[in-house]
Amino acid sequence: MPAYDKADLQRRMHGAVEALKHDLGGLRTGRASTALLDPITVDVYGANMPLNQVATVSAPEPRLLSVQVWDRSNIGAVEKAIRNAGLGINPVTDGPNIRLPIPDLTEERRKELAKLAHQYAEKAKIAVRNVRRDGMDALKADEKKKDISEDEHKRLDAEVQKLTDEAIKEIDDVLAAKDKEILQR
Repeated sequence: MPAYDKADLQRRMHGAVEALKHDLGGLRTGRASTALLDPITVDVYGANMPLNQVATVSAPEPRLLSVQVWDRSNIGAVEKAIRNAGLGINPVTDGPNIRLPIPDLTEERRKELAKLAHQYAEKAKIAVRNVRRDGMDALKADEKKKDISEDEHKRLDAEVQKLTDEAIKEIDDVLAAKDKEILQR
């Protein structure tokens, strides 16, 4: 049974790209995005729960997020969780709603965010390269076991490299889009 599995390599490389998109979604840019609040957990009912399980988050305006807390007794806990999340956003409570005005980013903060985005992209590239290495190792093992010929090994080597190049290009494209979003005023 050959160890090389193209579908598995594609799935794992795609997973690295998707993880990058998720990480970048949490980075704050100049405009309001509900993904900004995804990592926040709230201490309610004796447990830490994701914010989206205790409230509805929406972006009614480009520079405003609105959090509608379902149980009024949790408003204080939700407000505290948002304030302590280190996003640089001050919640304004308005009845069952919490408004989050998104302040403009300073030039220094934009550069920090761009640097962080590049770190996330590098992590994703490393993950893709590790998947590539696993694929290459599997091909070597298959050739050693005589499951594939030397010519087949070379052909599949090129296939793995092509998958890697495509994934790296997608990572670069995602990063370029996020960079543009962060650095534009």
